[in-house]
Amino acid sequence: MKGKVVVITGATSGIGQVAAERLAERGARIVLVARDRARGEATLARLRARAPGLGHSIHYADLSRLSEMKRVASEIAALEPRIDVLINNAGAIFNSRQITEDGLELTFATNHMAYFVLTHGLRERLVASAPARVINTASNAHRGSRLDFNDLQSARGYGGLKVYGRSKLCNILYTRELARRLAGTGVIANCLHPGFVATRIGDQSGGLQAYVIRLAKVFAISPEKGAETVVYLATSDDVANVTGGYFYQCRLATPSREAQDDTAAGQLWRESARLAALED
Repeated sequence: MKGKVVVITGATSGIGQVAAERLAERGARIVLVARDRARGEATLARLRARAPGLGHSIHYADLSRLSEMKRVASEIAALEPRIDVLINNAGAIFNSRQITEDGLELTFATNHMAYFVLTHGLRERLVASAPARVINTASNAHRGSRLDFNDLQSARGYGGLKVYGRSKLCNILYTRELARRLAGTGVIANCLHPGFVATRIGDQSGGLQAYVIRLAKVFAISPEKGAETVVYLATSDDVANVTGGYFYQCRLATPSREAQDDTAAGQLWRESARLAALED
């Protein structure tokens, strides 16, 4: 990873932070995207201490807002002549339905649209840097979920965990379509289930849901263990020619039948482009 540039979201805690540190220790220069300045500066200081002299940097943005997604992508693209790896890892669960300033349901905006818009904004840099990689953090929570294209914003029957599962299904479908569209460019795209990891996710979701999630984390694996597949997908020669895959424990896995629906993947892409006012 020496001399390579890795852009990563959701790296101020949990598996993202561990992955960023592991990749920095291998010689990569890390470009963080974060929302919280205190945690962001602390993470940047840790990276500089563990892997000094590499020029690690940070950009701040609220990845639930389309304007912020576009702005930070534009800033990074302008500053970075090359991007070797993009890791879309930021995610959240919300107990109650909330609508963003763009009219999007908050989980959908944060967990899916941020992946879509940031990758779109950095695509030219990734292609110019080929061979390059895009890694999307999904989850086994996608199982049992279906997308209703007449209700992508979950206006009907909202449930925090249910909507989170749908967003993770979006991550897998998006990865498949992204891989298809990047074919022949030298850029591969894969996603992963990190396992049930003891991270901050869900802590701020509110209500009984937050309590249940905190209780369940007693049985969760460590962020260090959860980050292994992220680091594997970013570094391993074994996956240099693998794209559109869903990985678990550093191995290809089979997602749900709904997550293998290429018609739905194409439709999700088109609808996401429409919502973000981006070219299909």
